[in-house]
Amino acid sequence: MFDSGLGGLTILRVVQKALPEYNYVYLGDTARSPYGTRSRDAVYEFTKQAVDFLISKDCELIIIACNTASSEALRKIQHEYLPLKYAGKKVLGVIIPAAEEAVKETINKRVGVIATSGTVLSGAFTRELVKLSPGVSVFQVACPLIVPIIEAGDEKEPFTDLILERYLKPLRAKKIDTLILGCTHYEIVERVIREIMGPRVKIVAEGSVVAKSLALYLQRHHEIKDRLGKYRKRQFYSTDLTERFRELASRFFGKKINVNKAELP
Repeated sequence: MFDSGLGGLTILRVVQKALPEYNYVYLGDTARSPYGTRSRDAVYEFTKQAVDFLISKDCELIIIACNTASSEALRKIQHEYLPLKYAGKKVLGVIIPAAEEAVKETINKRVGVIATSGTVLSGAFTRELVKLSPGVSVFQVACPLIVPIIEAGDEKEPFTDLILERYLKPLRAKKIDTLILGCTHYEIVERVIREIMGPRVKIVAEGSVVAKSLALYLQRHHEIKDRLGKYRKRQFYSTDLTERFRELASRFFGKKINVNKAELP
């Protein structure tokens, strides 16, 4: 599993609890996080390097937990990079499973998305939602301040609630009944988001959605499932290893973990 920073650990935490028998390798590109304000070319190059690194660690199946990389680089990785360099390997994203869940949940067909600027500008969520449900109305809000706040460990500060209130207010005005948390970091502040949006709005968080989607994928693809290691090993890598990262990573994952330094080009 790959993310631009720490947020993907919230997804891995849920996935490895649902499917504990497999080996997991996590890579966080914290040295270059966040990706949300990067160019498409930069995100693609960073994602290629992450794929190279994870395949060098004997990964057969890679999940791009980063929504920005899923929206900006996944399709090109799947259709151009893998066939040329890693035939037989698989790379999946998180946007399609979240869109599928939102379409199942919405009743009034008014779906909100909060995400990084890069993900919003890519239009990836809108494309997938409209493809799945042509009559759906999609309302997106970019939330560029949330990732830096969470990675600084300031999500419990009062100003975080005020910033979230400001971002979410336009979506409440649009009368949405379903909200996609389109960034892995946002699950850290999910409780506050639920309080702001109220009980009538269903929240689609990617951790549980990806776990369910992955389980179904492996049921359908035994040629991949049978190649996966089943020794319950967990390995964690970061491109910028600091004591602060170690502390935050353990908090995101829900228990103390050992993190190793990853060297990317």
